[in-house]
Formats: sequence, C-alpha cells, structure tokens
Amino acid sequence: MIENFKHSQFAHCESGVVSTLLTHYGLNISEPMAFGITSTLSFAFFPFIKINNLPLIAYRDLPKNIVKKIEKVLGVTIFKKQYKNLLEANLELTKIVEDEKKLVGLQTSVFYLPYMPENMRFHFNAHNLLVYGKVGKKYKISDPVFEDVVECSEKDLTIARFAKGAFAPKGFIYYPTNIPKNIDFTTILKKAIKKNAKSMLTPFPFAGIKGMRKLAKSIEKLQKNTDHRYIKNYLTHIVRMQEEIGTGGGGFRFLYAAFLQESKKYNLDNEKLQKASELISQSGDTLRFFALRCVESAKKMEKFNSKEISDILIKASTLEEEAFKILKTI
Repeated sequence: MIENFKHSQFAHCESGVVSTLLTHYGLNISEPMAFGITSTLSFAFFPFIKINNLPLIAYRDLPKNIVKKIEKVLGVTIFKKQYKNLLEANLELTKIVEDEKKLVGLQTSVFYLPYMPENMRFHFNAHNLLVYGKVGKKYKISDPVFEDVVECSEKDLTIARFAKGAFAPKGFIYYPTNIPKNIDFTTILKKAIKKNAKSMLTPFPFAGIKGMRKLAKSIEKLQKNTDHRYIKNYLTHIVRMQEEIGTGGGGFRFLYAAFLQESKKYNLDNEKLQKASELISQSGDTLRFFALRCVESAKKMEKFNSKEISDILIKASTLEEEAFKILKTI
C-alpha cells in the first residue's frame, strides 16, 4: 500500500483520476487542465440514438477520451490494459498495488460499487477511480467523487470492473509509466483550445452549438404533444443526462472556464481567455437554470412552457458560440 497517500475530491471522475495519477507520478496538473487540454468539452444531441426510447444527449466527449488524449497531447506514456480473464485481472491488480506499490486508475460500473449510496447507483460503466493498496481481501480506493477514501472487497470490485453493457470496462486499468521532462504548454494549450473551438462550432447539425439549438427546437415542439407522461419523461431525461451523468452539463462548463483561467499563465492572449472564460461560466449558470426549469415543469405540467425552456437553452448556445468564436482566434 502507498503510505501517506493523499486523497482529493474532484468535480469529475475521469479528469480527477488523470490529474491525481499524473501528479503522483511527477507532473503536477490540475483537474481543469486535464479536462481542457484534452479538448473534452462538447455537446451532442442524437435523436436517432435512443436510451430508454429517449434521445442521446451528451455534454462532454466520450468516456476514456481524457485518458487516451492526455497521452498524445503531453507525450506521456500510459500503461493501459483490458482483460478477458477475471482471475488474470485480479492477480495483476494485486501485484501492481501490493508488490510494486503503484497507484492505478480503474474503469468500473457505478451500479456495482457497494460503497455508493443507493440513490447514486445506476447502470453507468464509465466511472473512474484509483486503487492505492490492498489489505487482506479489500482494496483501498480513492474515489474522486467522495470526500474520503473507501474500501471495496475484491469480489465486489471485480463485478464492477467486468459489468456488461455500453462502455463495458473489461477490467480496464491504467497508469503513467513515463513523463517527459520538458513540456511546451504554450503550444499545446493553443492547439487544444483551437481544437475544442472547432468542434463546438462544427457545421454538423447534431453537435456543438448547432446540437444545442437542435435540442432547443425539439423541446419547443413538445408544447403540441398531448402525452404528458412522455413530456415528463423527456424533461427528466434531459436533466438526468445533464446533471447526473458525470459532472453535468453546467459542471463541465465551469471546469472549462477554470481551465481557461489557468491557461492565462502560459503566455497566450489573456484578454481573449478572460472574456471566453466569463462567457462559458455564464453558460454553466444558464444550463443549471435550464435544468431547474425542466424539473419544475416535470413536477407541475401546468407550469410547462416549452418556448421559455427552449429559449434558456438558446441563450446558453449563444454564450458558447461567442466564447468559441473568440477562442478560435487565440
């Protein structure tokens, strides 16, 4: 077990785990920096992909994006492995944390982690956590969404590591093995910010700013729908995808705004970074208000005003459009 391991709580599991891993192995990098430098902020509305008969809505790039991209962006080497054999996965994990005393990241299912409160459990297979030791049959775990460290039995952690379904973890384990000494953050940041701006300003109608407006239009059309049960499910689905999956749509905006603030120390155009950071932070506030109005309407359908809710999302898209047009020229 790693003695004196210092646990930290983060806003989002994947960026939190990557930040802790890199810092532990010698490169001090914050959570907002891990999130932003991998151009992870996103928006997607895919009505043709159904989840419980409702459209897919996402506010960040796909799970594992940060783990995969940070390697390429920073030039670090990360050991990554998935398994078909459960016994092999357990033996290797035990060997790495017990014998080699290494800190490792794991991908797991939220639903099967017994220390998760029941109201936080759902079938999401892309939850990241850290293992820093093992005592007897229990692993010592640093879960970035918890205030303190927790423990999990080998049996339960194995079930969580090999859950079936979308984004099945297949025992995924990862940790850095080599970190370059000299990293040109100024060049890397400029490229990462422009790349994220390009993806948010994409002409593809179901992604980025246009995707947000596509979702706004679909909400506006709900006013003519006489199936109140469907409307309630639609509105609560939006809130679930925005506020309960990962860090939430607003939360990701605040992370990116913090990333832009931190980028100001790397000799970029600070005036542009400041303005864009303020706009994206405002978008985060607007998305949180948008979620609140969705919840209120789902509880009391007599208060449902599709145009009003749609307009709030349009406002958030306008703020982000202005921000990313600025960042495109950084």
